Amino acid sequence: MNTPKLPAAPGPLHPVRRAVLRGLGVVLPPLLTVVVFIWAWSIIDTNILVPSEKLVGEMIVWSIRDVKTGVPEGALREPASGGIPARFSLGEKVYVRVADTNKWIPEPIWSAVTDDPPKGAMLNTANSYYDAYVHLRYLQRSKTLPIFLAVFILGLYLTGKLMAAGVGRFVWSIGEGIVHRMPIVRNVYAAVKQITDYIFNEQEVTFNRVVAVEWRRKGLWTIAFVTGEGFREIRDAAGEPILSLLVPTSPMPATGFTCTVPKSETIELDITVDQAVQFIVSCGVVVPPHQQWTNSGDRLKSEIEQQMRESGKLAKPA
Repeated sequence: MNTPKLPAAPGPLHPVRRAVLRGLGVVLPPLLTVVVFIWAWSIIDTNILVPSEKLVGEMIVWSIRDVKTGVPEGALREPASGGIPARFSLGEKVYVRVADTNKWIPEPIWSAVTDDPPKGAMLNTANSYYDAYVHLRYLQRSKTLPIFLAVFILGLYLTGKLMAAGVGRFVWSIGEGIVHRMPIVRNVYAAVKQITDYIFNEQEVTFNRVVAVEWRRKGLWTIAFVTGEGFREIRDAAGEPILSLLVPTSPMPATGFTCTVPKSETIELDITVDQAVQFIVSCGVVVPPHQQWTNSGDRLKSEIEQQMRESGKLAKPA
């Protein structure tokens, strides 16, 4: 008679390993949440905010740029001395020579940049001084970030309002038609659109309850969301009430399979949609408290021992 092997006794590091795993279970969810938000913000910062700042900076430089090439006639020139570059006066303005070039910029621009030079900036041209000045004076993050967020939210609001109007939907449908004709772009766009529509669309499918159904074969139970009562022809052919189900896939409940099954072949589950989503995303790890077995480990062990006794693989207790 073959005696079943008993599980190995836990080693001395078992409590430490178990504590570390529990700590990871506590720390990872908030940590990953922060990482996702940082990643999303880095994309927005790199692809939207920085190019916007650059464009606005160029517009400001263009509007305030005052660069003289050479010393004009009638200007009162002062030679360089004591670390102060050469300069000249023209009316009420004083211009300073930029490095070894023949370009001259207003003294307030030169002084502001010289007193607080940006890190890593090469100040050797008139344009470099103006770029540094504009970033110091107008484009500091403490000023641009609130304005950017306000404009970004306003743009989203106006886009939503435009889409609610008939003209907006018509223009958007034309744009999507062009995208769908692009061989590679249309595949990426379709996948991203499915995810965003599932997350943000207010008219998404309403799940009224959660059931368990044998999918894809008998003996394999899976969670499904009830989306409706199916087609009349199928109900007439089945001769009983039927249900339309969305069978989600783990760990992304946004995707899955749609099927229609008799209502008698489903089991109503006493859980909410949020609890079902947590169960699916966690691949079955997170079970609602009221659905958990009490002393499930002891029960499972007792059932296994009972089955082994019945099959003769384990001696019955004296």
